[in-house]
Amino acid sequence: MDYYLDIRLMPKKEMRENILLNQLYSSFHKRLYDLKSTTIGISFPEYRLKLGRLLRIHGKKEDLKKLEEKDWLGKYRDFCKVGTITAVAKNVKYRTVSRVQQNMTEAKLRRLIKRGSISDEAVKKYRIKMYEGGLDNPFVELVSMSNGQRHRRFIEFGNLKDIAVEGEFDQFGLSTTATIPWF
Repeated sequence: MDYYLDIRLMPKKEMRENILLNQLYSSFHKRLYDLKSTTIGISFPEYRLKLGRLLRIHGKKEDLKKLEEKDWLGKYRDFCKVGTITAVAKNVKYRTVSRVQQNMTEAKLRRLIKRGSISDEAVKKYRIKMYEGGLDNPFVELVSMSNGQRHRRFIEFGNLKDIAVEGEFDQFGLSTTATIPWF
């Protein structure tokens, strides 16, 4: 993770920030899938309550060049300011950027009901517990390529560390173990 590429979202009236982020992230995922990449990570350095307008893509210089080879930004390029591949500065911190999932979901409840392994009273308790324990992490909303359904991918930011941890990233650029430079 010695290089990075910044992509600044520049939403306009016809393309709101959240829609642009969702579409751009979907396109990024498709490109990582095509490359079968496990060496490229992503971060959102401006996140607060939302993920923010800056996507920072991390990797080796060669990997980032491969990512850029195909125009994966496509029609969204007009709504972005794309930086150049740049070396990461020395003395930065590191952190994981990963997916976090809620254990109790409506889909899981439907399966329990369909199997008949939960009573009516237990369904009420399950729903109460599910809504009390909801996630408030920032997220991107993606559309499944296989069934067209929308789903949210909640993002969790690990604690800052002084030392990088090597590892693999999924094809969404996320990892529970591998760190990205944070600056």
